[in-house]
Amino acid sequence: MSKNYQKTLTACYLGFITQAIAANFAPLLFLKFHNDYHISLGKIALISTVFFLTQLVVDVLCSYFADRIGYRKCAVASEVCSAVGLIGLAFFPDFLPSPFPGIMISVIIYAVGSGLIEVLGSPIVEACPFDHKEAAMSLLHSFYCWGSVGVILLSTLFFAVFGIDSWKWLACIWALIPLYNVYNFALCPIEHPTADGKSMKISALLRVPLFWISIILMVCAGASELSMAQWASAYTESALGLSKAMGDLAGPCMFAITMGISRVIFGKYGDKLDLMKFMTGSGILCLICYIAASLSVNPLFGLIGCIMCGFSVGIMWPGTISICSGRLPSGGTAMFALLAMAGDLGGAFGPGLVGNITQNANNDLRRGMLAGCIFPLVLIISLFLLKGLQSQKAEEKNS
Repeated sequence: MSKNYQKTLTACYLGFITQAIAANFAPLLFLKFHNDYHISLGKIALISTVFFLTQLVVDVLCSYFADRIGYRKCAVASEVCSAVGLIGLAFFPDFLPSPFPGIMISVIIYAVGSGLIEVLGSPIVEACPFDHKEAAMSLLHSFYCWGSVGVILLSTLFFAVFGIDSWKWLACIWALIPLYNVYNFALCPIEHPTADGKSMKISALLRVPLFWISIILMVCAGASELSMAQWASAYTESALGLSKAMGDLAGPCMFAITMGISRVIFGKYGDKLDLMKFMTGSGILCLICYIAASLSVNPLFGLIGCIMCGFSVGIMWPGTISICSGRLPSGGTAMFALLAMAGDLGGAFGPGLVGNITQNANNDLRRGMLAGCIFPLVLIISLFLLKGLQSQKAEEKNS
């Protein structure tokens, strides 16, 4: 009987939407937690930090245990953890003596689920017998963008209709998506990315120059993406004088939309486009966007730079994964896990650098954005190094 890999795609799409819910829902409630539970803003800031650190730990551990346990069991576990964490967010703060530990326990649980699907989604799709895997990979990662947009817009609409005091109901509603996806991952066909089930060890990967360049690309991709995404709301508020709600819509929401459009374009027309040229052009556009956001005297041009930056970074993460998996077909789980870890590392480091530079420049966010130019600049240099490495390999093969 032929296997229906469209079910596998659907499961992975919903998995990335679940990851977007995990990353974006709690930040919408930060002030609610502060006011209702009397949690200091300093402690609330730890929620995002712990979320990303948990993902980093899972990325590393996944390179060791995913092959041993099996992709299906790990994928099902990712959805179970995401659902339990989201439901726990609604109940744990009230059940425990102190609300903050209850919130943090919930965040850690759904961060484990988020980290698992971040590592497993790409190799599961890569192992499916599709003709244009680069396009399929780009389309897969676009669902994180659409999930982010959906969480922001639908949650805002829900709060407008039912009031923000009903947030616990919404947490349980969002948990229905990973609960349904448990069924999808339990039944869909799942292949291993390496034919014999045996992938390269980490020590072997670290001896490959292409892998090191890919790691640098992922760090810069994560830093370029999240440095702008996490500061976009504050930038639009300070530069244009918009309200918090309008700042979120004009900044992070539009950023996610343009990033999703970029990934859909390559997902639809990837078979007709040169991935390296697309990524190089996107890297140059990203640098221009950062320069526009930091040096433009016209706030409108700065806003356009913020929004278009989403388009420019869209292909970087899935494109790097496609290049690395195409050149290292036996890289396996360890390769995907370390690439995800590098992206998360850039996502954790980049916004912090921009924030610290901004603080040291008397809260001038433009100075912070100017410092952020280093990420797309290094990314462009890395792409040229990667292109040179590929040309060298081609010459050696022909000679």
